[in-house]
Amino acid sequence: MMDDQSGQPADGGAPKGEATRTDQEVNDLKDKYLRLAAEFENYKRRTTKERADLFKTANQELMTVLLPVLDDFERAHQHTRDSDDANVVRESISIIYNKLSKALQQKGLQPMETKGGAFDPDLHEAITQIPAPSEELKGKVVDEIEKGYYLGDKVIRHAKVVLGQ
Repeated sequence: MMDDQSGQPADGGAPKGEATRTDQEVNDLKDKYLRLAAEFENYKRRTTKERADLFKTANQELMTVLLPVLDDFERAHQHTRDSDDANVVRESISIIYNKLSKALQQKGLQPMETKGGAFDPDLHEAITQIPAPSEELKGKVVDEIEKGYYLGDKVIRHAKVVLGQ
């Protein structure tokens, strides 16, 4: 039964055309939601794969830089195997060490400078304390057991140090 003045159903419900329009809007929103959810899942999958590929590529790049150092080790090993001259062995090791250090520095690795400096728990790991050799070394780093390193701005290994007390 219809109300004569408003054209609305007498029971107070929405006209049939408006209900159909609302159902269509709901269906459109559901469709839009499902498409966005699917796009997001595809995005997550794609970024996960890209991240894995990036790690593989980063390792490949580092390995490529280190291969010449490995070649030098092999050559030095071949050359010094039968040598009794300690200077030849020492010189070979020195050359390879310098080449390795240079290659790693080109990739952003920097050693920490610790000796004589103030102890910083964010950078150093105190292994032990010894009596300070001089008054100005009290509470400071007296010796370095294991060198610490930065990769860019990030600490990748804390220096293991001995403190003066």
